[in-house]
Amino acid sequence: MTDSQAPAQTGTNPLAPAPEGARTAADVVTPELVAQLTRGVVGSGRTLSHTPFTGEKLADLPESTPEDVEKAFAAARAAQAIWAQTPVRQRAAVLLRFHDLVLARQAEVLDLIQLETGKARLHAHEEVQAVAIAARHYGRRAAAYLKPKRHAGAMPSLTHVTELRHPRGVVGQIAPWNYPLELSVGDALPAFVAGNAVVMKPDTETCLTALWARDLLIEAGLPAEVFQVVLGEGPVVGPEVVRHADYVSFTGSTRTGREVAQGAAARLVGVSLELGGKNAMLVLQDADIEKAAAGAVRACFSSAGQLCISIERLYVHESIADAFLERFAARTKAMRLGRSLAYGADMGSLVGERQLETVTRHVEEAVAKGATLVAGGVARPDIGPYFFEPTILDGVTEPMAICAEETFGPVVSVYRFTSEDEVIEQANATPYGLNSSVWTKDGSRGRAVAARLRTGTVNVNEGYAPAYGSVQSPMGGMKDSGLGRRHGSEGILKYTEAQTVAHQRLLPMAPSLGMDDEKYAQFMSRSLRLMKAFRFR
Repeated sequence: MTDSQAPAQTGTNPLAPAPEGARTAADVVTPELVAQLTRGVVGSGRTLSHTPFTGEKLADLPESTPEDVEKAFAAARAAQAIWAQTPVRQRAAVLLRFHDLVLARQAEVLDLIQLETGKARLHAHEEVQAVAIAARHYGRRAAAYLKPKRHAGAMPSLTHVTELRHPRGVVGQIAPWNYPLELSVGDALPAFVAGNAVVMKPDTETCLTALWARDLLIEAGLPAEVFQVVLGEGPVVGPEVVRHADYVSFTGSTRTGREVAQGAAARLVGVSLELGGKNAMLVLQDADIEKAAAGAVRACFSSAGQLCISIERLYVHESIADAFLERFAARTKAMRLGRSLAYGADMGSLVGERQLETVTRHVEEAVAKGATLVAGGVARPDIGPYFFEPTILDGVTEPMAICAEETFGPVVSVYRFTSEDEVIEQANATPYGLNSSVWTKDGSRGRAVAARLRTGTVNVNEGYAPAYGSVQSPMGGMKDSGLGRRHGSEGILKYTEAQTVAHQRLLPMAPSLGMDDEKYAQFMSRSLRLMKAFRFR
C-alpha cells in the first residue's frame, strides 16, 4: 500500500511496501538458525513462536517441563562453582568481548528483534545501545564494585574489618517480551560478572533474540553451562524457576510480580522486580513547545508504547496547552507505520492480540465516555494484524479505565494544569512510580520539580533515555512499580551476598589486663566518649 492509499481520515501514512528482494522472516529465521540457537534450551516438548508483523509462525521451539527446569538448575549449579573461581577481571573480559561482538553483528539481532516484537528498527537499535552500554560499564567497573573493602572496626587499630562479596549462586531470571535483548541478557550481564550462573526463562514468543545473545556470550568466552535457558508457559515454568533459584530477577506486570515476590519470600531468597508504570510527562509553562512536542512523540510511541518507562499521561500548562497539542498532533499524524526489516518506519506493531485488545478497549471506552480523539484511534489491519495508530486523547476523566490502568500501547492522555503544586500532586496520584519526564527551559527548576516526583527515574527535557542510559546510576521503580534496581552498584551488588570478616588483634573485646567487669565497662565507656570527641565514624 502506498502513502496515497492510506486512510485519509487519520492522517497517518504507512511506509510503502518493502522493495522486491527485501529480507523476509523466512530469509532470517531459517531452520538452521533455529537449530543452532535452541541447542542450549533444556526442553523435551515442542511449542511455536509467531511474528507480529504478519501473525505467521516464526519458529518451532523446544518447551521445558518442570523436570527440565530442575535439570537446568542442576547443570548451572555445577558450572557456577567453577565459574565463581575465575578471577573477576577474566569474567569482565567476557563482557567487553561481548560488547564488541554485539556492535559488529547488530544487523543479525536487529532482524530478530523486529520479527519477534514487531517494533521499528530504530527502536530495536535502542536495545543494542543499552546492552552495549551495560556490557562496557560492568566490564570496566565490576572489579571495583566487587573488590574487598576495608571498614573501620569496633576498636580502632585492634579490629581489622573487611567486607567481601560472594556470588549468590544460580540466578533465576524471568524476562519479558517487549525488550527481548536488553531485558534478558542486559540484566544477566552483572549476574555473570559477579560470579553467578543464570537460568533464564525468556518469553517464548521473543526467545530467539535472547538465545542469539547467549550464543554470542559463549563466543565471547562464557562457559555454556553457566547460562541455561528454559522455555514454556509463564504459569508453568515461571514458578519452577522461582522454586529453584538462589535469587530471582523479574521484569513484567505488577500482578505477576507480586506472585514472584511471594514465591521468593516463602523460600527466603532475594528478588528484584521491575513492574508496571503509568508514567507522566510534565510540560511546564516555560517549556520549548517544539522540542517538547518532538520529545513527546519519542516518549509516548517508541516501541509502540510497549515500554515500561514510556509516557501514558501528558500534563501541559493551560497557557500553552493548545499550541503544544497542535504541534504534538501534527507530528503524531505524520508518523509512518511499517514492518520492513530496515530503518525508516517511525513505529511498528503491537506484539499480539492481547495488547491490541487492551489498547482498543481503552480507546473506545474513553471516547464513548466523552474523551476527544485528537489523533489516531484505529487499528490498521491493512499493514499488519496488530498495528494500531499512535493515539492522542484529550478530556480523559477519572471513571475511564485509561485514566489509571496501564495501557502499554501507543496511546497517551492529555491533561491541563495551572500550577506546579497541582501537577506534581496529579503526577504522583498513582500507585505506580517508575519513570517521569519534566520539560522546561530552566534546568534548575526542572531538577527541583523532578525531586518532588515519586518515581525511580526522572528525565528533564527528554522522555526516558537519559536516565536509563546513564548506567552508573540506579534504575527501577517506587511503589507498585517494583523492588530493587538495575544499573550502577546496586545492579551488580544485588547478585552478591555481603560477608563481613572481623579480625580482632592483641586484645579481646572482653575484660582483660586484670580488669574486672566493672572496670572493663568503665574503660569501654571512656573509649566510646573519646571516639565521638575525635569524630570516629
